[in-house]
Amino acid sequence: MAHEPESTVGATADQADDDVEAGRPAAASPWPWEGKASRADRWCWGAIMAISLYSLATLPLKPLILSLNTYALAAFSGSNIALIDIGARMRVGHEPFWWLGLIAAALTSIKFDWVFWWAGKLWGLKIIAMFTGPSRWAQRTAKVAERVAKRFGGLAIFLSWFLPFIPNVIVYAFVGLAGMRLRVFLLIDFVGALLYRSIFLYLGYRIGEPAKDVVDKIADYSWYITIALIVLVIFKSVTGARKQPTARRP
Repeated sequence: MAHEPESTVGATADQADDDVEAGRPAAASPWPWEGKASRADRWCWGAIMAISLYSLATLPLKPLILSLNTYALAAFSGSNIALIDIGARMRVGHEPFWWLGLIAAALTSIKFDWVFWWAGKLWGLKIIAMFTGPSRWAQRTAKVAERVAKRFGGLAIFLSWFLPFIPNVIVYAFVGLAGMRLRVFLLIDFVGALLYRSIFLYLGYRIGEPAKDVVDKIADYSWYITIALIVLVIFKSVTGARKQPTARRP
């Protein structure tokens, strides 16, 4: 990416100083907090970054875990495929621990949600704007999520599991901003996750043997799927790094 000449950079800095002196607002901060970051700011921001890295790093592991044990995949990622497989096994044979897989999938599905509740509690509308992004579609869905959260409160957390056009993290941040207690948030979130994952368990049970055959076929090709996902992760990491502007040395 081409860099601005040093004279242009210096002129831009001088203009920013002039704007501040003239009483006009300076450029917006790239961080969701105001002023110096507190310990809570650093921990919460670090947790959000860690979640992003974790999601990217563990993506290739899911096909491998599916090939090893369906219950392990349900506990690891709350996989809908794992729950369909468990439901199909219930239909074709004896599966006494199906409830354990369901609860494990629901719990692991919400394991990071409290971070976005915390972000909303700490930073309010600024982090919600950062979650939304610049695209028109993202802004529209964020407005829908805002209206749902304001109108329904705790019920919005439950509904966000079943309405695919509502961004969950924005709802979580809104209820954090509104002052909902963490344990109330987690309880509603868990109930929503439990019922949502139950749909896939029931779907597998209704389909039966054909669903199990499809899952088994996916497991058979798990190594190929894993390699393809690793290539995809590397590609996204490299292209993402190239798009980041590099700072010019003084």
